[in-house]
Amino acid sequence: MDRDEFYMRCALAQARQAELEGEVPVGAVIVHADRIIGTGYNRPITLTDPTAHAEIEAIRAASRYAGNYRLTGATLYVTVEPCAMCAGSLINARIARLVYGTADARAGGIESVFRIADCRSLNHRVEVTSGVLAIECRTLMQQFFQARRGAPRAKTGGAETDRA
Repeated sequence: MDRDEFYMRCALAQARQAELEGEVPVGAVIVHADRIIGTGYNRPITLTDPTAHAEIEAIRAASRYAGNYRLTGATLYVTVEPCAMCAGSLINARIARLVYGTADARAGGIESVFRIADCRSLNHRVEVTSGVLAIECRTLMQQFFQARRGAPRAKTGGAETDRA
């Protein structure tokens, strides 16, 4: 198993924790120097906080671990393409690389709707790798929403998120 798949499986474990708590199953881990320094999963309902997305929770944990709000050289692994808020946080945290599983056709801030990670107007750009364990990440999301809505839905190219 390659390194990206290994860490994406760690992010999937975080997503499953979110699902157990009734949250939309999105999980994230931040890696620096081959060590996980932050983890997070969606918790906006639990925390009554619209900013408590998996990526933000992982960035907060990694920043506490590093003792710095800048996470230069770090890679963030997340099961679903980050939204615009989370993409902006990657820029502010100076995350070097983003690896995500499945696209978010409705709210993706990286490639699907917006292109924040490589916007020339911003002072930092993030290297992006997409599609790592995409089928597993997409299936987790689809099954969650099918169960929530109580009826099977047609498969689409991107994940249905309704993240908050």
